[in-house]
Amino acid sequence: MSAKKITVVGAGHVGEVCAQRLAEKELAGEVVLIDIIEGIPQGKGLDQWQSAPVEGFDTRVVGTNDYGPAEGSDLFIVTAGIARKPGMSRDDLLRTNASIVSSVGEEIARVAPESIMIVVSNPLDVMAYVMKETTGFPRERVVGMAGILDTARFRAFIAMELDVSVEDIQAMVLGGHGDTMVPLISYTSVSGIPVSRLIPPGRLDAIVERTRNGGAEIVAYLKTGSAYYAPSAAAVQMAEAIVRNKRRILPAAACLEGEYGQEGIYLGVPCKLGAGGLHEVLELELNEDEAAALARSAEHVRSTIGRL
Repeated sequence: MSAKKITVVGAGHVGEVCAQRLAEKELAGEVVLIDIIEGIPQGKGLDQWQSAPVEGFDTRVVGTNDYGPAEGSDLFIVTAGIARKPGMSRDDLLRTNASIVSSVGEEIARVAPESIMIVVSNPLDVMAYVMKETTGFPRERVVGMAGILDTARFRAFIAMELDVSVEDIQAMVLGGHGDTMVPLISYTSVSGIPVSRLIPPGRLDAIVERTRNGGAEIVAYLKTGSAYYAPSAAAVQMAEAIVRNKRRILPAAACLEGEYGQEGIYLGVPCKLGAGGLHEVLELELNEDEAAALARSAEHVRSTIGRL
């Protein structure tokens, strides 16, 4: 099962790797890569298509500077926007990226009014909100990629700490994509064993803190850009769940309609993703500390939206 066409908006590092992963997984018959810089998406798209005989995929990759080739796309992954530089928070990107995402949303609504959108642009939760407001699409068709990435970082650090396979670590990171994210220790396990029985509290706190700073740590190393391998993998995992109707339970940014006591904002929560996009937001029973942390995270997202 695959889509007819998936479009990636933004041919920077995240977008280009998303396009490559989508093609290699053959999640669509055609992948369209859009960017405003002339020649960049065309060159990258052609290069990726020329890797098809080696990698063994038949998904056509097409680069373009306009939205004509994206008409009728089933799914969009939106990565457009400026990237973080050292010393910048995700919120520093707010106004510039809000303007970019809004213009992207208008084009998507014009050429593919029945499409589903996965928003990756930062600050993530607010950009998903901007996209939903711009397009007028229902919440089921506008979701944000954040929790999968944050959870992947959390799982990777736990695997390093215990020297075990990442595949055996189950975890869930909720909340806003940033310093206020909420890794749920009570729902984190290693092959069913609660992580708190394997890692002492002090070390767990350090891993949680490193997870919160996971993106900034990479930005500090790169100096001229931000993470893209893990973010693209996370976005494509969401796309695969939707396109192949896998009905996976994944942490993603969804517009809340009373769940977790929140209304009208995007926040990272457990989502069931399948055909049509968001099927359901799952409400977990949180302990007192987790519930308070999630409320603080929601308030931060709400105040950032207010600054728009």
